[in-house]
Amino acid sequence: MKAGTDISSGVQTLERGLRVIEAVAEGATDLGAIGQRTGLTRSTTQRLTAALVREGFLRHDADSYRLGPRLIQLGFQAREQISLVSAAREVLERLAAEVRDTVHLVQPEGDEVLYLDKISGQRGYELRSRVGARMPMALTGVGKALLLDMEESEWRRLFDLARSSPTAGGAPLPWEAWHAAMRTARQAGVAFDLAENELAVHCVAAPIRDASGGIVGALSVAAAEPWMDRERMTALAPRLRRAAADISYRIGWKDPA
Repeated sequence: MKAGTDISSGVQTLERGLRVIEAVAEGATDLGAIGQRTGLTRSTTQRLTAALVREGFLRHDADSYRLGPRLIQLGFQAREQISLVSAAREVLERLAAEVRDTVHLVQPEGDEVLYLDKISGQRGYELRSRVGARMPMALTGVGKALLLDMEESEWRRLFDLARSSPTAGGAPLPWEAWHAAMRTARQAGVAFDLAENELAVHCVAAPIRDASGGIVGALSVAAAEPWMDRERMTALAPRLRRAAADISYRIGWKDPA
């Protein structure tokens, strides 16, 4: 009976310690603020913060608590152990099964997108994309999703670069229409490709963010135009945003809302 009680007490202490770390990460820097966020008494808060400082999970400068060096070390180790491909694979498989169309995962590679993963659709139509291939960033749906946080001057540079790329195989929009579409995409959090990269192929894409909040990748659902008209693309947008948020969460992103 005592062993069970000891385990229960240890789990409770661990949970409280994690709540303290989370409170400091969210901006609580003194005992009062930490206690208020965690709901712990001052004595318990003081005891836990002292233990966490000793172990390097927190540091204490004057009257201020900050995250400690041990967390930085663990963060780098976790980042090395979880690649974008492995973090995303389960989500991609689930999405592909739901929509029955081709699903892509990419990351930025200079001024292009690098295809990291692909699950082919179930409709018998194979897209030209392949893992390891690179495509112009400004002409692909996934590439546009990578651009959403960039300055508009960078949009123009990449647009001009993509228009001159020998790998472009679709029907690019003129700058004015492309620019207007990108502004809409920025507001919506999803980007559309209407046969700009590959003739008769449409796709909808969403950005993936890491712990810093920056865009580090994108995923898309793509299909031949008969299965991917404007109405279906719009309907798929919320699903793409949810899938991208799921992957982002797995690599450390936290929704600011």
